[in-house]
Amino acid sequence: MKVVAYERSVQGTGASRRLRNAGKTPGIIYGGNEAPQAVELDHNALFHALRKEAFHSSILDIEVAGKSQKALLRDYQMHPFKPLVLHIDFQRVDAKQKIHVKVPLHFVNAEIAPAVKLGGALISHIATEIEVSCLPADLPEFIQVDLSKIEVGHAIHVKDVALPKGLSLVPHLEHENPVVVNARVPTVKAETAETPAAAAPEAAKEEKK
Repeated sequence: MKVVAYERSVQGTGASRRLRNAGKTPGIIYGGNEAPQAVELDHNALFHALRKEAFHSSILDIEVAGKSQKALLRDYQMHPFKPLVLHIDFQRVDAKQKIHVKVPLHFVNAEIAPAVKLGGALISHIATEIEVSCLPADLPEFIQVDLSKIEVGHAIHVKDVALPKGLSLVPHLEHENPVVVNARVPTVKAETAETPAAAAPEAAKEEKK
């Protein structure tokens, strides 16, 4: 995805406030062999970009003063209750160096899984993304998780997810192996006894007889 940013020469709380009042969002691009670069972006364009999944998990082409650089979205701050992006951070990437990044999970074939078709189970998504290590060129927009064989009471762990070529789990996930999704039959609660309020109309009918 392409992102257009502009050089920001003035910094500080007051300057950032004036930028936001002018419909801009302050940000920074850091990492690599270059010094951190203060930038500003059009707020409305950025706000809509943040709603796209690919903006969070893809290598971005950020153009500043006619020069393009590849980077990842690393962090952003939102206003506590207003739809306002207060600040955004991008990290430069090197094509030859591996990166650690969280990639969204897309779950497919739940409707044909034995747990659903035969067992009446509900599929619970415990995780919606996993952190992987890869070269920038190998980074996918998402990882697909096939649920077609999951059975009642079973779960799919991180290590069970088929990773695309070039991807590997970050070290801590290899040891922890957390659950990504499970299939469980919902617990049916026994019907509650008839309440006095519900029984009142019946009692009234008996008195009229």
